[in-house]
Amino acid sequence: MKNSNPFVPAFFTCMKEGYSFNLFRADVIAGLTVAIVALPLAMAMAVASGASPDKGLVTAVVAGFFISFLGGSRVQIGGPTGAFVVVIFNVIAQHGFNGLILSSIMAGIILVVAGYAKLGKLIKYIPYPVITGFTTGIAVIIASSQVKDFLGLTVDNVPADFLNKWYVYLTNIDKTTYAALLLGVLGLATIIICKKISPKIPSYLVSILLISVLAYVFSMPVETIGSRFPSLPTGLPSPVWPEFSLDQIRDLVPSAFTIAFLAGIEALLSAVVADGLIGHKHSLNQELVGQGVANIASGIFGGIPATGAIARTATNIKAGGRTPVAGIFHAIFLLVFLYTAMDILAFIPMAALAAVLFMVSWGMSDLKHFIQIAKISPSDRTILILTFLLTVMVDLTVAIGVGVTFASLLFMRHMARSVEVRRQHHRSEYEAQDGDDPADDDIEIPEDVIVLQINGPLFYGFASEFCDKLKSLEKMPRILILRMRFMPYLDASGENSIEDIIKICREHKTYVIFSAVRPQPRAILQKAGIHKNLDGAIAVDFEHALTMAKELLADKNFMEKHLDPCNK
Repeated sequence: MKNSNPFVPAFFTCMKEGYSFNLFRADVIAGLTVAIVALPLAMAMAVASGASPDKGLVTAVVAGFFISFLGGSRVQIGGPTGAFVVVIFNVIAQHGFNGLILSSIMAGIILVVAGYAKLGKLIKYIPYPVITGFTTGIAVIIASSQVKDFLGLTVDNVPADFLNKWYVYLTNIDKTTYAALLLGVLGLATIIICKKISPKIPSYLVSILLISVLAYVFSMPVETIGSRFPSLPTGLPSPVWPEFSLDQIRDLVPSAFTIAFLAGIEALLSAVVADGLIGHKHSLNQELVGQGVANIASGIFGGIPATGAIARTATNIKAGGRTPVAGIFHAIFLLVFLYTAMDILAFIPMAALAAVLFMVSWGMSDLKHFIQIAKISPSDRTILILTFLLTVMVDLTVAIGVGVTFASLLFMRHMARSVEVRRQHHRSEYEAQDGDDPADDDIEIPEDVIVLQINGPLFYGFASEFCDKLKSLEKMPRILILRMRFMPYLDASGENSIEDIIKICREHKTYVIFSAVRPQPRAILQKAGIHKNLDGAIAVDFEHALTMAKELLADKNFMEKHLDPCNK
């Protein structure tokens, strides 16, 4: 089902349809289930991003509430995700946490504007190899950032860039804390075993609880959340509008657009997956609006950027959640944890969070699809690997820009190669290929007439080759018929090539007839003013074009009266 009004949040649609006690009970249970899963993930994402764990919980509460309350999906669960880790880390490093808050609010405004401008459909034009490339790259970066905590390395400053980071790891491997390594390996094993036993087990939470208890009972010398963040606040902070200046805003614009872009892509991908599981169609533009408001609110409350989380959304659906109420209760339960459990959460070892993030990175990497795309075609493989390497080695923003641009250029090349200008020698040759009813008899094209059939869009990637095709003719005919029935699109470069064709034909005293010009190319020719000189030389179909050519050839005064269409 689809909302008749694209800007009505799914929450209000569900309430209007009727909300029963059975739905309420299922949503509350699903909300609690997702909150248990989201608790360790929210903290882990915040720590990996360079923020304190309470920032992740605040984000999951505030942004999670608004994504469910104002979003366009019935079952979307929002919060901090791995897609933002790299961007958040870089923004905090360059502009401080206040800069991150401002970036989040700016990204939220961009998403709201994009939603009301109905730009949601543009997301589908991002090539899949680009999405997979930067997602896998982010997974590698997240996993790399957790090696220090997983090994318990006693290194103060770890470089941000990938190669130098691993150089520091390898040269300081002798500083490994074996207690932390043991807990990290045990945490990984616990998650894997729980997932194999049953996907319903909250494996991340079980792992963190087990490792925390072991570390506390045996007084193991490992770093914990409490030792790294000794002054964790309890509860939801008061809303505060961040300080800003025009220079700050200008500096943060690229980061804000990157956050908005990632939030839009991941949220809509998650919503599409959810649609297939529950049989309801989400409102993609309202989803962008909800995501925008959520990021604005998260920033005002001192949280980090958020978006729809595919894994948590799927967990919500499997737990029985069917309306946005489940997502709202997920936020409420996390709020309860935020007020009551912060002292207990301080005992969680950093190695336990590292194990959780290793598993999150493995899930993000989607290695199966990465390998599958790499096998499809050389161009897809090039885009995939280029985006992946730029994400890991350079910058996420650069990777997305270069990946999309390169994919667009390769697409244009493929489109240009698919366009064909074919010389037609007799009518039956055309009839057999374009689907027309075959003629009773095979009518030959007159000797002084050449027919060029254009198959495909005439755009800048092929325009020059179109002129080359005419120039390659051994002898210019008295009449040239350009068959345009299978030319659906014409751009400015294509129009310019048509003008060049007309000039060449004028020089050789060749008369041009355009056959079956489709609406879009005709509109372009009209706007360019060419149609004023061609009305007499445009035939509604090939039959009329041939008839016109024969009549002209039969006219002895034809060449004197009609040197070319432009002199009419």
